[in-house]
Amino acid sequence: MLMHPTLDKIERLRLFGMAKALREQLQNQQAHALNFEERLGLLIDREMSERENKRLATRLKTAKLRISAAVEDIDFRQPRGLDKSLVLSLSSNQWITEHHNLLIIGPTGVGKSYLACALSHKACRDGHHVVYQRLPRLLEDLALSHHDGRYRKLMKSLLRADLLVLDDFGLAPLTAEQQRDLLEIIEDRYDRRSTLVTSQLPVKHWNDILADPTLADAIMDRLVHNGYKIELKGESMRKSKSKINR
Repeated sequence: MLMHPTLDKIERLRLFGMAKALREQLQNQQAHALNFEERLGLLIDREMSERENKRLATRLKTAKLRISAAVEDIDFRQPRGLDKSLVLSLSSNQWITEHHNLLIIGPTGVGKSYLACALSHKACRDGHHVVYQRLPRLLEDLALSHHDGRYRKLMKSLLRADLLVLDDFGLAPLTAEQQRDLLEIIEDRYDRRSTLVTSQLPVKHWNDILADPTLADAIMDRLVHNGYKIELKGESMRKSKSKINR
């Protein structure tokens, strides 16, 4: 039986994973020993795998994670107060399903962004829509969007994300407009989506950069009320690695 017409039809149906697997079976003598149901099952499994890989690639491209990281590669040996059981529990993504938040606090260089990106990568692998943003850059973009008509569109894109990562919160005091924009984001997502915030600034000092006490209370209440918190400590891991490599 000529398989070329069949392969052409399979590809016209956009079953590219199945077509690829069928070509491999035709060239593999061991596959000929399998019965019809077994070979069909392998073709379907391959198609599903190919499609999921493409969806994952799309989710990661959309997420634009700052660092290529994975929970399997997190270093728990460094003495920085990282609770392995908590991280593994968070990697199940139940906190995202339940629309909780996560705050990762600690001095520069201890791995806040890496941990945030590792958990975000796991969320992408599990089918969640993730968006990563450095907060200073996002606030600049929001300020511009007020004037060029993109504001509502940008806010809608932030709301759609199952997990929104706001990296580098608290590097500088926020203006009144920036506080209002941040509150809009947090308010829209509260109890509907999850938000992950990283900051060098301890939570108890966040009010210092949020000048308007009313807005500060509203932001803090919505972020901290239903949030998990990881507090990292210790020396910069970059410095530690630099010492090792000398």
